[in-house]
Formats: sequence, C-alpha cells, structure tokens
Amino acid sequence: MRLRLVPEETNFDFFRFARVTFGASVIAMVLSLVLWLTMGLNFGIDFQGGTSIRTEAEQPIDDGEYRRAVEALDLGEVTVTQVFDPNFAPDQNVAMIRIQSQEGEESATDAVISQVEAALAEIDPSIEFTSVESVGPKVSGELIQTAILAVAAALGGILIYIWLRFEWQFSVGAVAALFHDVILTIGIFSLLQIRFDLATIAALLTIVGYSINDTVVIFDRLRENLRKFKSTPLQEVMNRTVNETLSRTLMTSGTTLIALIALLIFGGDVIRGFVFAITWGVIVGTYSSVYVAKNVVLMLGVKRDWSKPSEGGGAGTQFANVDA
Repeated sequence: MRLRLVPEETNFDFFRFARVTFGASVIAMVLSLVLWLTMGLNFGIDFQGGTSIRTEAEQPIDDGEYRRAVEALDLGEVTVTQVFDPNFAPDQNVAMIRIQSQEGEESATDAVISQVEAALAEIDPSIEFTSVESVGPKVSGELIQTAILAVAAALGGILIYIWLRFEWQFSVGAVAALFHDVILTIGIFSLLQIRFDLATIAALLTIVGYSINDTVVIFDRLRENLRKFKSTPLQEVMNRTVNETLSRTLMTSGTTLIALIALLIFGGDVIRGFVFAITWGVIVGTYSSVYVAKNVVLMLGVKRDWSKPSEGGGAGTQFANVDA
C-alpha cells in the first residue's frame, strides 16, 4: 500500500481564484521590494566586512560560551563556528570567531583583538590563536557584486535553457516564478532582519534550482497534454496538468520540508539562516510553480499546432527533444 498525500485522481480548479493568487503574488513582491529598500538587509560579516580569528584548544569547544564571552565586549555581531577536519588530532579543537567591522575602522584594531583573546583565554587557558584575518569594505563590496552576478547568471542560464527546451512563453513563466521566489526570500530576510551572508546566497541558488525542477516537471507534462488535447482550451489543459502532477509536487516538497524543519530546530545558530532560507524557498517555490509560472504562460498563450512526434515535428521548438 503506497502512501498518498492526495487521491490518485484529483480535479481541483487551480484557476478558480487565479486573479486573487496572482495578484497576491504581485503585491507580495512589491512589499518585499519596499521592505528591502526601507529596512535594508542585516548583512553578515561577509558583506559588511570584519575580522576572523582562528583558535585551537585542547578542550572541546562550547559555541555558546565562546559567543557570550565575546559578546560581553559589545563589539557588534559575533559568530562562532567550529571547524571539523578528519586530519585533526583528538585534542585539536578548532573554531573560527568572526567580529563585524568596527565603526570608523577598516577592521578590528589590535586592542580589540587583544580583548577578544583575553576573554577567550579566561574560558580555556590552553587556547591558542593561530591566525587573524580581516575583510575590508572593498572586499565585502566585491563579494556583494559577485553574489548578485551569481544569482543573475543562474536566472539567465535557466531562461535560455527553458527557451530551448520548450517555448519562450514557458521560459518567461519559469523565470517570473524564480524572480518571485528570490524577491520574497529577500523580503522575509529584510522583515525579520535575519543575517544575510554568503550562506544565504548559496541558499538562494539552491532555491532557484529546486523551484525550476518543480516547474519543469509541470511544464513537461503540460507539453505532453497539449499534444493530446489540441482542441481543449489552454486553461483546462493546464488545470489537468497541475492535478496530474500534484501528488509528485506535494510528496517532493513534503519530504524535503521534513528534513529542513528538523535542521531548523536542531541545527543550531550557525546554519539556521541558511536552512530557514531554503525552507521558505521550498514553500514559495512550490506555490510559484503552481500559481505563478502557469498563469504567466496562460496570459502569453502557447502555440497549439505542433506536429505529432511520429511525424518528425518538434514538441515546441527544434531543441525540444534535447535530453535534460
């Protein structure tokens, strides 16, 4: 007996409230942009600049104790991350302590670093400080530019791929859904002032990949149904397609969310922002695949005079049969 989140055959009308759902998505995107422009993002050290101190100790590292000792110095944002390596000796416990840039300074001064070292030495006298590295405003600015280019390149590559694989209307719909996911994720980070760093950029790229996978599955089934039901109205064919792929969509998203929620609860502060971004992205990505991408395609319309596969015609474009 197989587990099913939805019946084998469903007939939900996903276009019943199409104007409401699509309008809500547009409003949510506008609000996210407004939040981004007014409240800004809580940039982490990667984008703000700061100082990273590497420590080694014989005793096991207590992240919370380290963090409390440094935060008592009132130096702003502090992150403590344990470093794991199979080559480390049993008594070699390594940590990275990051401190944000101090106001009016390129990085933490020698006096500030000495304060941090003294505070940590009180916790563990065996602690050693093996390296100190600083990220200045210039480097952090370059990281921001590189991060923007990475997300833009991912969206551009997907735009071209979907265009070749399907039709340009599908490509526009898919990228519109991805923009929706990325902007809403940035909006929630701005609203909740969750730390935004390079790990969050990695999460955004993960969201883009997850969301486009779900969208392509729906589009691929839609293309098959458009061949079968050439005289059926496009909206009805789309509705049938989403119903046919609904079980797969919910099972994939549901099982992914189970793992993500476990990490969100038990993963600790170090990865919480990353996991939250992906969790939020899975939810809005599933929504956008169903309610954003297909609505854009419906508004643009698609060609309905494709040849049958046996006649040698393409399924949408000359590249439609290229293996994924």
